[in-house]
Formats: sequence, C-alpha cells, structure tokens
Amino acid sequence: MSLDEIDRGAVADETEEMRRKREAILTDSPPPTFFKLRAQMLKQGRSNQTVAKTDHLHLHLKVYAGGGENGLHNHSDEDHVHLILQGSATFYGPRGEERHCGLYEGVMLPKGCFYRFQATSAEPLVLLRISAKVPGVKARTNIYGEPLPNSSKANGRVPMIPLEGVFWGAAE
Repeated sequence: MSLDEIDRGAVADETEEMRRKREAILTDSPPPTFFKLRAQMLKQGRSNQTVAKTDHLHLHLKVYAGGGENGLHNHSDEDHVHLILQGSATFYGPRGEERHCGLYEGVMLPKGCFYRFQATSAEPLVLLRISAKVPGVKARTNIYGEPLPNSSKANGRVPMIPLEGVFWGAAE
C-alpha cells in the first residue's frame, strides 16, 4: 500500500523533502496493537489477563467469581480505572467512602489512593482495568506501607476454578 493510501495527510503542495520527512517519521512509528476482550468465567477465585500494554499504559481483563480485593491497598506507581463490564461491585475508599457500581460504571483511582472492593453480583464480576504506570516501579502496599501482593491471602486470593467452556466477550 502506498504512503498516500496509508496516511491521507499529505498537503497539496507537498515537496519531495516533506515527503521524505513524512516517510521517515511513519517508518519509526511503532505498530498498533489489536485485541479482543474475552475471558473464561470462573466458579471460584479470580483471573487477571493482560490484554495490551505499553511502557506506560496497561489494559487488563479481570474476572472475579466472588469476593474481590479485600485488603485496603494502594498503587503508588499508577493511576488506574476499574470499569464494570458484567456484574456489580462495591468499592470502598480510605475515609469510609462507599459506592455500589453496576454495568458500565466504575471508579478512577489516582496513584496513592487506598481502596478495596467486593463483588456483589451472583454472576461473575468482569472488570476492565486500565492503568497509566510509572515505568520500572512496582509498588502495591497495604495501609502500613508494607507490600501487599495481589496473589496473597490477605488480599482475598482463593484458588481459581474455571467454569469449563463458559466465556465472556468476543468470539474466539
């Protein structure tokens, strides 16, 4: 495909020098990443699937059969959003904030904001988690400033049991 078919941004009086510059800039451009949102449903536990990421922006699809992230914690390395795609959840903040969120609702959490949440629906909770990260830093801590691994029992982790053959989202 020619540059002009791809770009369609050439000006009418583009010079050869301008064209070479445009070609060089587009040659150095990283490619786009395409993705589908599809997740296995769970009978128990939770899953966390990386859908797409760059150095700064991460997109995860998370499924919770029940429970949630029960340990009040923060992420000092990122701003992030939880957007509900199926089910419902109650989110809790550090000063008694409490909000029940349903389909297509969510919460924006600036870096350093303490929170926790609990799935409240009978069906599995499906969340789209979008985060803007500080590269090379990993800091998820409890209210004492100590590390709180996502996979820890203190964070509500239980063994994952899939619902065989049951999926949410795009076709395979």
